[in-house]
Amino acid sequence: MNFLAHIYLSGDNELVTIGNFVGDGVRGNKYKNYPKEIQIGIQLHREIDTFTDAHPIFRRSTKRLHKNYSHYSGVIVDIFYDHFLAKNWKTYSKVPLADYVDHFYKSLNKNLEVLPPRFQRMAPIMIEGNWLVSYASIEGIQLVLNGMNRRTKGISKMNNATKELQEHYHDFEKDFTEFFPELITFSAKKQIEIEKLF
Repeated sequence: MNFLAHIYLSGDNELVTIGNFVGDGVRGNKYKNYPKEIQIGIQLHREIDTFTDAHPIFRRSTKRLHKNYSHYSGVIVDIFYDHFLAKNWKTYSKVPLADYVDHFYKSLNKNLEVLPPRFQRMAPIMIEGNWLVSYASIEGIQLVLNGMNRRTKGISKMNNATKELQEHYHDFEKDFTEFFPELITFSAKKQIEIEKLF
């Protein structure tokens, strides 16, 4: 899953949310260098990714992309799923997306010094561009994919993937709608299990 889903799946704890948000930026046992609640969030991030990558519905989504994008297909589907979460936000939260995201940005600024260096650099750019709200539009997803393609020095060609998003839009949305409730249930249970270990 991409940023918005990881944030959403963290519950109400601010530091757990920060940990889940930065999970990709913390390798191996380095998570132990962070405060306990951030450690919980990082561990939760890893569990969410493992569950998602192995799930047959997620794999059904990636299969549509594999011919053109190979091992980048999973990253692209993560981004597509964030689009459907943002677009259908009212289904999953009573708090308007703009308010929810604004609250997260304030939390991010407050905890900037504990973020991994890459996220310290990225956070102001994310906030300035209001990435999380922009996910609700295909134009916003295009900007994300453009950025990801630049990060791969153009090898991934991910910037072209909005073509497949539009061609198979209803199929991707159906996959997300089927999958996400399972992920919500899994994440809530897994967070309780992880918290018991600390």
